[in-house]
Amino acid sequence: MGPIKQDYDLYGESRRAAVWGLALSLGLGAVKLLGGLFGHSLALVSDAAHSLVDAAISLALIGALSLARRPADSEHPYGHARVEALTGIGMALVLMLLGLGIAVGAVLASGHPHAVPHGYAMVIAIIGAAFQEGLFHYAGGVARRTGSRALLATAWDYRLDALGGLTVALGVALSTWGGPGWRWADPAAAVVVAATVFWIGGGLLWDNVQALMDHQAEPEVLDSVRREAAAVAGVLGVEKLRVRRAGLEYLVDIHVEVDPALTVRDGHAIAHAVKARLIAEAGPIRDVLVHIEPHAGRAAGG
Repeated sequence: MGPIKQDYDLYGESRRAAVWGLALSLGLGAVKLLGGLFGHSLALVSDAAHSLVDAAISLALIGALSLARRPADSEHPYGHARVEALTGIGMALVLMLLGLGIAVGAVLASGHPHAVPHGYAMVIAIIGAAFQEGLFHYAGGVARRTGSRALLATAWDYRLDALGGLTVALGVALSTWGGPGWRWADPAAAVVVAATVFWIGGGLLWDNVQALMDHQAEPEVLDSVRREAAAVAGVLGVEKLRVRRAGLEYLVDIHVEVDPALTVRDGHAIAHAVKARLIAEAGPIRDVLVHIEPHAGRAAGG
């Protein structure tokens, strides 16, 4: 993700993408559920459960983004941005539990005879996959522009949901037209959907745990911060740099080197200039803490 101007509404655009995800997931979940129940397809019912959980995840993400953009207060001096990561962990655990539940249900159902799925269940699965692929491209583009890890994980959830829909369609087709020897294909497709859901949840859990552990920012973000800080008049070097993610933005802790002969007032002015430039030019930065250090290559008064 390249530098983003501070007047760009990171949270607003991410929230709009989540609203579209909520609406589409609810609609697809309802259609898949009815199609799976009346079309006798366990795989499509499992896919419907995935879509309905996606809707719940989108709803949670909307709430998290609304809270994350609230300004800092006396009890939360660094703001509320990390609620996005906390929400992401909750989303991940729900997805992993859903995957386990779908797998257990499919395995238990495979041991019992069930009706042959109707062909229209396959059509519903294909149409749903097409919509979810489109939503993946939209939400993924927004996530890359805003840096929202939760939204990016949700976008990949849509992509894998689309692939799961195609798996459902194949399972229904084999169960419907492959003869008695292929009756296992529909519950097998449900197991594939379950494995996909569990995999998504595991990846989402890992990413958000890393965010809460103050993982160092991406190399391109660090390079941008160093470049912009070095461009400030009076800065002779960058000694230390720590950048951690806070929601869709970053918190920067930077040590810049200046001429040791400068007065405290001059050093203070340089620190403010560094902070202002980084917030304006180096990307979505919430706050900057600047430490002034004497440059080792300059002798006092030199």
